Amino acid sequence: MIKKFKFILFFYLVINVLNNSIGNEDFFNKGIELYKIKKYEDARFMFERSIVFNPKDSNSYLYLAKIYDEKEDQIKAEKNLDATLLIEPDNEEAILMTMKIALEKSNYSKVKDLSNTFTKVCKKLCEENKDILEALNNLEPKNNES
Repeated sequence: MIKKFKFILFFYLVINVLNNSIGNEDFFNKGIELYKIKKYEDARFMFERSIVFNPKDSNSYLYLAKIYDEKEDQIKAEKNLDATLLIEPDNEEAILMTMKIALEKSNYSKVKDLSNTFTKVCKKLCEENKDILEALNNLEPKNNES
């Protein structure tokens, strides 16, 4: 009798764990679908639900940052990018977005630091780093001018 009870309990726990992990994926995938059709509020809600089930889901934080970037809420975008980079320090898309925000804020030293990191982890978006560095060189005050 006790063996049966242990087996049923174990089976229940396995099903419950699988159900939670599948549910988390559903929230993230649904969020992606909504993001693609520009239903940002609904997508935001799905990504936030995904984070509730898996607080270490860097992709959900990244998409939240993209949504807040679309809404031009730079503070929330930065917070979500920071969370993404905390979980996944070599996420090149998050580094690139952080560089663009730092460039808009004229934080040239941060852009240079992030650029160095970006060149080390770059796989897909390497060309964009060159564009940002060119923009930085055009905007940065010249030390030689007197």
